[in-house]
Amino acid sequence: MRLSDCHNIDDFRALARRRLPWPVFDYIDGAADDELTKARNTAAFAEVDLVPDVLAGVAEIDTSCTIMGRRSSLPLMLSPTALQRVFHWQGERAVARAADKFGVWFGISSLATVSIEEIAALTSGPKLFQLYVHKDQGLNTSMIERCKAAKFDCIALTVDTIVSGKRERCARSGFTSPPRFTPASALSYALKPRWALDYLLREKFALPNLDTHVREGSGEAVSIAGYFDTMLDQAMDWKTAAKIREEWGGAFALKGVMSAADARRAVEIGADAIMVSNHGGRQLDGSRAPFDALAEIVDAVGGEIEVICDGGVRRGTHVLKALATGATAASGGRLYLYALAAAGQPGVERALAILKDEIERGMKLMGVTSVARLNRDRLRRR
Repeated sequence: MRLSDCHNIDDFRALARRRLPWPVFDYIDGAADDELTKARNTAAFAEVDLVPDVLAGVAEIDTSCTIMGRRSSLPLMLSPTALQRVFHWQGERAVARAADKFGVWFGISSLATVSIEEIAALTSGPKLFQLYVHKDQGLNTSMIERCKAAKFDCIALTVDTIVSGKRERCARSGFTSPPRFTPASALSYALKPRWALDYLLREKFALPNLDTHVREGSGEAVSIAGYFDTMLDQAMDWKTAAKIREEWGGAFALKGVMSAADARRAVEIGADAIMVSNHGGRQLDGSRAPFDALAEIVDAVGGEIEVICDGGVRRGTHVLKALATGATAASGGRLYLYALAAAGQPGVERALAILKDEIERGMKLMGVTSVARLNRDRLRRR
C-alpha cells in the first residue's frame, strides 16, 4: 500500500498501521476503556442526513470562514496533538507546513516535540497553543510568555484532563514518552526498521516546551497516564481559567467543553471560543460525542462565542453537518495524525487535499455557494 492508494482517512489509518510499531500505532488509535465514545464520535454524524438543493448555480463557491479573527481557507482546524515526532520524524514541522500551504488553523500541544519558537518561525498562518495546566506554576507562566513572544494567535486551555483516561492499549503495550525499548516491545520496533532508524538516528527526542522545567516525558520515560496523573493541576477550576485568560490577553478558547452549562460559564469568563470535545474519546468513556452535544450548546451560546466541533471528523460531509448545526468550524486530530504517521508532510497534504475536495464537492452537491449559507434547514435527523 502506497500514499497514492490513500483516498480517505481510513486509508491513511491502514497505511499508518503498516508503518508504525504497534505500541506507537495504538497510542494514536486507542482511547479510554471500551472505546465506545471514540467510536460514537464518528458514528454520530451518520444520525443526521443532508438536504440538498439543486439548480443553485454553484460554479463559484466560497469555502472560507473567519475563526477567532483569522481567515481560514476551509472551515476545518487541525487539533493539537502530543508527541508527533514519535509518529514521524518530521512531526509538528510537517503539520505546520501543510496547514500553512492550505491556509488553515492548526495547533501544537504543551507536549509538542518541536518548540513554540520554531513553529512560529515556520508559518505566519493561524495557530493555537494547547495549554495543559501543570502543578509547576513557573512552567505555566513560561509557556504563556513564550506564546506571547512568538505571537501565537490563541491559547486553548484543555479542561478535560484533570486525570488521564484509562487507556488500556497503552497499558498493555507499555508505551511511554519517550518510547522505551523493553523486552516486550523490542520485537514490534525491530519489525519496523524504517521507523526505528528514523527514531534512533535523527534528531534526539525532546519536549522543548516542557523540558526547561521538568524531566518527565523527555529526559525521563513516563507513561502519558502517569504524566497526567502526577504533573497536571487537579485543583484547576473556573477561577484558574479566568486568570489564564487574563494573563494571556489574546484570543482564548476552552478545549473540552461538553455541556451547555459549561458553555455558558465560558461566555461569562470572556472566552472567545469553545472546542466541543471529549479528547477523541481518550478521557471519559461513555460520554457524549461532540456532534451529539453540538446543537444544544449552539442553542445556549450561539452568537455569543465561537463554537468548534472537535472530534470524530473523517469526511468533508462531517464538516458540513457540523457547520449546518451551527458550529463556526470543525476540528480533528486523528484525521491528520494517521496521514502524518503514514507519510510525513506529503501525507498530511494529501489528507487535507482530500478533505478540501470533499468539502467543495459536498457544497456543490448541496447547492450551497458559501459555508455561511449552511443552516439547520439543510439537516434532517433520522
